[in-house]
Amino acid sequence: MRKTLLTIIAALVAMAAGAQCTFRNTAFKSGEFLSYNLYYNWQFVWVKAGTAAMSTVQSQYRGHQAYRSSLTTRGNKRVDDMFVLRDTLLCYTSTKMEPLYFRKGAREGSRYTVDEVFYSYPDGRQHVRLHRQKNDGTHIWKNVSDDQCVFDMLSIFMRARSFDPTGWKKGQTVNFPMADGRDLTPALIRYRGKTNVKADNGKKYRCLQLSYIERDGNKEKEIVRFYVSDDDNHVPVRLDMFLRFGSAKAFLVGMKGVRNEIKAEVK
Repeated sequence: MRKTLLTIIAALVAMAAGAQCTFRNTAFKSGEFLSYNLYYNWQFVWVKAGTAAMSTVQSQYRGHQAYRSSLTTRGNKRVDDMFVLRDTLLCYTSTKMEPLYFRKGAREGSRYTVDEVFYSYPDGRQHVRLHRQKNDGTHIWKNVSDDQCVFDMLSIFMRARSFDPTGWKKGQTVNFPMADGRDLTPALIRYRGKTNVKADNGKKYRCLQLSYIERDGNKEKEIVRFYVSDDDNHVPVRLDMFLRFGSAKAFLVGMKGVRNEIKAEVK
């Protein structure tokens, strides 16, 4: 019998003291590579902005087997005159999907920052150390803790790809603490239902819509909306990114090394 949503949420938040932040990967395997065309909204006009790529390989982190996942965005010279976009996200997770390390190097406009999150599990509980390199080159370090399992933007998405959406209803949310280089932020993933999305490879896919949202008091800010294939791969077909200086979209161009049969294609 497939896991119910309540079982998945319980496994995600892992609130019990001493619980490991593990999860079962059913969506991807080592060697997966996804490529995208990137578009940027400039004065109400969408222009081709460059490319993006997402990859996952099995690697090692501090002597242990791990998955190494990365997401990179690269703007082209045409768009550089309007807005410089150079983001690189990297995360290591254990083969049991525990977050181990996260790094985000972001150049948006003239601003460049580096965020790092270091996870450890010395006594069966999660410990988190944060690092932010500011635009002026100064460094800030901080140790944080939370009763729930903490994630970063990339590790939570890699985990969410293995969610079983059976029985999900529109508006369903999963809450968790999100780490960047500065602090923990209350965040959530919200399910927005199903829709068909045409990718830049000329194919159309039935997709689940998942929003990554950060909270500030009673206010919510959507950071990224993922349209993932409605099959066991949950491949991101489209990403809507809400940036500091505008918005961008990424549409799937190609995929190779996927784990499961692609069943979400709409003929």
